[in-house]
Amino acid sequence: MKTVTTALGALAFMATSALADGPVVLNAVGTWSSLTNYQKHEEPFFNQRLNEASGGKIVGKIQSQSGLGLKGFEIMRLVKNGVFDFAFGLPGYVAAENAIFEGADLSTLTQDIETQRQVSDAYFDTLETAFADIYNAKLLMLYPFPSQTLWCNGEVNGIADLNGKKIRVYSTTLGDFVEGVGGTSVTVAFSEVIPALEKGVVDCAITGTMSAYTAKWNQVATHAYTLRVGWGLAFGAMNMNKWNSLSAEDQALLQTEFAALTDAMWAETATEDDVAISCITGGACEIGDQGSMVLVEPTKADLAVRDQIATDVVLARWAARCGKDCADNWNATVGPILGLSAEAK
Repeated sequence: MKTVTTALGALAFMATSALADGPVVLNAVGTWSSLTNYQKHEEPFFNQRLNEASGGKIVGKIQSQSGLGLKGFEIMRLVKNGVFDFAFGLPGYVAAENAIFEGADLSTLTQDIETQRQVSDAYFDTLETAFADIYNAKLLMLYPFPSQTLWCNGEVNGIADLNGKKIRVYSTTLGDFVEGVGGTSVTVAFSEVIPALEKGVVDCAITGTMSAYTAKWNQVATHAYTLRVGWGLAFGAMNMNKWNSLSAEDQALLQTEFAALTDAMWAETATEDDVAISCITGGACEIGDQGSMVLVEPTKADLAVRDQIATDVVLARWAARCGKDCADNWNATVGPILGLSAEAK
């Protein structure tokens, strides 16, 4: 009996040692499998790059939220509960928990990608604290989707034509913009936008330029109105318990790799607007088939109206939702970059 017990003990020790020596496995959920951020960056990073960079010490496994049939608002709840170790997602989808998550991508406030990067960097610490407090998660990156514009099934020649339109949004701040122009905001999942446009559930829908092209919205929408109403800023965050279980060496490696991934995604997104708009409106297109949407660019008068809505409606409503402390923090971090001040009343 003593021999058997000793043998079992030795086997248990060997099994424990094998587990200890095995790779760290990170189970992740990404964004949408049809879009370039997942195809070119999120999926290769987890399924290939982490293994290569760590020499096999860290192994990633990722599936897209669209492939798993998940809604955006579910993602961080699943990370908090440990169902996933890591998630890519959009702060707009988690802002129902706290309006603070909207602060780095308030609709219409930021008009160029260089400024949006400054805003994201300035607000990172604020979001890092919010992810830790609300979702028990370590924020590791912020990155953009292409600029968010309007895609309409019907004639739209300027911002005044949005009055009375039912417009698909995916965040409260986009809804503020829509209501500011006299439209009605309608929340529709990305995968359901095409039938919603076909059936008249919505007249227009907001999404990124490349997202609209790759999802083939041009099959049902007729007018591409390129008024920039946001950036679709996204995040990458890890369950804090998982993060704390990693060695300092592994944490440092991940920080380095996520920083490189972040830079690569910002750089590529900066090129995608022109490519996508050209493709979807029948211009030169080296990445796929040409669409035939009518290109409608905002006039100076449109931009002036947009700027007024940005301050009087979008920023004012967000400050009211988020509260004085939140607004004061925004004024100290993002406000100086944009030359704006949020007043919570």
